[in-house]
Amino acid sequence: MAYDENLAARIRAHVQDDLDVTEKKMFGGLAFLASGNLAVAATSRGSLMLRCDPEEADRLATEPGTNRMVMQGRALHNWLVVDERTLATDEGLRGWLEVGLDFARSLPAK
Repeated sequence: MAYDENLAARIRAHVQDDLDVTEKKMFGGLAFLASGNLAVAATSRGSLMLRCDPEEADRLATEPGTNRMVMQGRALHNWLVVDERTLATDEGLRGWLEVGLDFARSLPAK
């Protein structure tokens, strides 16, 4: 299993009626794209990886259970990782899904 299947199922339940949301395996997890742009991804550790508005990134990165995504030792500015404890409730998951989906939908469709 390359991603947390329980988290993926919970994400699916939230986005099932969104016609512009698709799934794609990438980054060793399962990504959810809105209008062809990566919005969020379920990771193997049960955390949620997401893209956010660069102007909101500093504020969002200070939220409990949230860190900047690090790749090859470098923190990525508008990519965040939200831990599984923060996502434990549907409200917690929904809030972070909206952040990722809203940003993805603000980009030109692919």
